[in-house]
Amino acid sequence: MAALTELTLAEARDGLSRRDFSARELAAAHVAAIAGARALNAFITETPDQALAMAEASDRRIAAGDAGPLEGIPLAIKDLFCTEGVLTTAASHILDGFRPPYESTVTANLWRAGAVMLGKANLDEFAMGSSNMTSHYGAVENPWRRRGDNRPLVPGGSSGGSAAAVAARLALGATGTDTGGSIRQPAAFCGIVGIKPTYGRCSRWGVVAFASSLDQAGSMARTVRDAAMLLQAMAGHDPKDSTSVPLPVPDLLGGLDDGVKGLRIGIPREYRVAGLSEEIDGLWRRGVEWLKDAGAEPVEISLPHTSYALPTYYIIAPAEASSNLARYDGVRFGLRVPGDTLDEMYENTRAAGFGAEVKRRVLIGTYVLSAGYYDAYYLKAQRVRARIVEDFRNAFARVDAILTPTAPSAAFALGEKMDDPIAMYLNDVFTVPASLAGLPGVSVPGGLSADGLPLGLQVLGRAFDEATVLRVGRAIERAAAFTAKPAMIGGRA
Repeated sequence: MAALTELTLAEARDGLSRRDFSARELAAAHVAAIAGARALNAFITETPDQALAMAEASDRRIAAGDAGPLEGIPLAIKDLFCTEGVLTTAASHILDGFRPPYESTVTANLWRAGAVMLGKANLDEFAMGSSNMTSHYGAVENPWRRRGDNRPLVPGGSSGGSAAAVAARLALGATGTDTGGSIRQPAAFCGIVGIKPTYGRCSRWGVVAFASSLDQAGSMARTVRDAAMLLQAMAGHDPKDSTSVPLPVPDLLGGLDDGVKGLRIGIPREYRVAGLSEEIDGLWRRGVEWLKDAGAEPVEISLPHTSYALPTYYIIAPAEASSNLARYDGVRFGLRVPGDTLDEMYENTRAAGFGAEVKRRVLIGTYVLSAGYYDAYYLKAQRVRARIVEDFRNAFARVDAILTPTAPSAAFALGEKMDDPIAMYLNDVFTVPASLAGLPGVSVPGGLSADGLPLGLQVLGRAFDEATVLRVGRAIERAAAFTAKPAMIGGRA
């Protein structure tokens, strides 16, 4: 039974269609794996009974010849997606006890495709963080360890529970959300594939909001093909979401193995930031050579406003968060801490319900939106954002995709950067620009660090051209031939 957790999503789907095993057996193997790996704290809420019931329904559909594209595939769902009747917390104390009476569009699409829910994955509180250490439910541990060092490492954030679950073979795939890199960075830290599609490709309806102009759902899996299969089912226009774009979802799998011959790959000179480690730069250079050997043409490009992306993001995202989180007041749902007056009840509830990082970002956001500072900070940040969008538009007039590192380092130890918010924010230096521009990006594992930890390469593409992004990612995956596993599941020591 343990071997079932080692299958890729595509292999599991093929095995189910051949009746090599049942969906119930597949779900049971993953339920058992989750129970045996609770030390990772990858899940906030496990749903084993629901998983087995959904799997049995999948078996009936398979037997009737009515299988969906993800029939019987067990998934972890980031606890930012509302799931009808199942506790949904956004990893925050303020949403204690919240069981939505509705289903998010993305998860409804997955259930319609036949997928099975194993549980709700842990995350940084309200998706605010790059380490998965800000969760009210405790930090998630990365299943990887440095060679010769057993200190627990962060899985990245905010989708760290999703990434850890997939890397540790607790789920065949997972949903994530990406606001400034929260799919791509944890994918790199955990040695898996994570894709953030174009803003508007997946519905945000039923996803707990952080920053509405940036948040985007995406998929996490162990291979590019698996991630593409998940995204294919998740995506699509949703009239309930005004930011959902009414465009058909292309076939993301058909051209996956077409190669990159003739493609022009942009290499942005501004991403060679000061202090970039030789290890990360070396991986980047190998990635360029892999694509060149496969027939692509590397082209040096300039994205001149890159250095302004992080400060721009950390004005716009907190500003939108301060507006979105105003709805958590103790009146309608979640935590309520009584007070002598209505205002005191608001204050008591928010003081007890929000963690330190959420409070920090709400305060920053409220400040930059205040009357005396709106023009000086928020409006100026929006103008810079327009310039960053223009940089990418100019670059994609010359190239078909862009290759960069995903993160400036491998996974770091739990608590290592928690006392320095700026150092923590710098984890997103390579992912934030594409988020501000609303562009698709995928992280693919490219190799191991000297300490034996996974490192990722990032491919960015034109708006709504996820097919090319995945195609280039697949070429990197073939060249890198990354087969390493965390030591906890029988990988290298």
